[in-house]
Amino acid sequence: MATGLFRSVFGGILYFVRGKETGFLFFLRPQLLQLKKFHSRTRNIIHTATKSHPSLESKYQAQFGLLFDIDGVIVRGRKILPHAVETFQKLVDTNGNFRVPTVFVTNAGNMMRHKKAQQLTDWLRVEVNEQQVVMSHSPLRMFRQFHEKHCLISGQGPIVDIAKGLGFTKVTTVDQLRNSFPTLDAVDHKRRNHVPCAFERYFPRIEEPVRWETSLQLILDVLMSNGLPCETLPTAPYPHLPLLACNMDLQWMAEACMPRFGHGAFLVCLENLYKKVTGKDMIYTALVGKPSELTYLHAEHCVLQEARKMSLTEPIKTLYAIGDNVNTDIFGANLYNNYVQKRTQLKRKENEEVVAHVRVRAGMRRETGLSRMGIVQDAAFNLEVVEGVTSCKSVLVHTGVYNQNVDKGDYDHSPRDFLQAEVAQKEPTYKVENVLSAVNLIFNEENFT
Repeated sequence: MATGLFRSVFGGILYFVRGKETGFLFFLRPQLLQLKKFHSRTRNIIHTATKSHPSLESKYQAQFGLLFDIDGVIVRGRKILPHAVETFQKLVDTNGNFRVPTVFVTNAGNMMRHKKAQQLTDWLRVEVNEQQVVMSHSPLRMFRQFHEKHCLISGQGPIVDIAKGLGFTKVTTVDQLRNSFPTLDAVDHKRRNHVPCAFERYFPRIEEPVRWETSLQLILDVLMSNGLPCETLPTAPYPHLPLLACNMDLQWMAEACMPRFGHGAFLVCLENLYKKVTGKDMIYTALVGKPSELTYLHAEHCVLQEARKMSLTEPIKTLYAIGDNVNTDIFGANLYNNYVQKRTQLKRKENEEVVAHVRVRAGMRRETGLSRMGIVQDAAFNLEVVEGVTSCKSVLVHTGVYNQNVDKGDYDHSPRDFLQAEVAQKEPTYKVENVLSAVNLIFNEENFT
């Protein structure tokens, strides 16, 4: 298959990192979070743009945040979906400022965050800043231990600028690698450089390939040569160079009437080729982008930052994740809800232990410093989590990948290294027709006008 196919089709990112797969401070492994079945209530609301009917006691300050997918929810390709502009007019005040903490979470990775923010501003006619945008690769800012390594990067768009914007300082593109090792590329003869590079043995060894997608052949070469593809090793190193992959979407929705292959399809090819060639499983050190909990953790952090900028005094208790793909948007939001529930339980347990200690020391005779900090709200010791949301609810729209006449839930598009998704984990909290119906529903649920 020609290398150019992947350049034109896929928009995801792969990241390789050196070291054993031990997990990271911010990498929440899905295996640890799937403790039991997630039972969600599903509400089917099929009417387009249903009217909001809040009660008289409306909350004028939002205690919830919104996570919007983009492709299939707001746009398809570059075509803005009906009701998208109207929807976002409901989310801003008369000065154009957001009334609800809002973040856009996309598995796209082919542009800088500020460019995506400007694109959203033009589409939606509301001012969107780059702090409101979470790309598939955004969480890699937290992987600072790899930022000084020599990285091979691959993908669409300004990949060097994107990688350096994430903090990676020593990067080489696949095109540069191909020019340094011209005999490696035997597929696309039009681009092949027939003059060998005299300095190829002085090429700095790839330590941490960061973004992959253009050439399956060169990726396998780098993995099997431990980062220096001018040398043939007696046996392929295993474990190979550690790998971080961004964007696990098997499919996504553009202008075509049917879904298109996403970067997850490329990962399937890469995994199976490596298995065929070596007889061993390719190892991911981390998988980021939806449905990874790490991406939702990063998005939650962005929502809380937006709430602080808005000077909201009430805590944000609930996230609503609006998406069109059961296997990424909904599965990811439900996985994150599992994590949030466990986090809340642990926090409450910690608070109860603190309160028990305070009861003994204070004898319930005085207000403690903990009360003033918000951990203990009053003398009755009503507990509340100080930071972080307490639930994440998923909202499925019918304007993208999801097709209610086709999707029966009897297949699994989950990435290979995720546990198989249970049916309940792919069941949305709510189903609606489009993004406007989703926001109207959420406003009703939150009694917000």
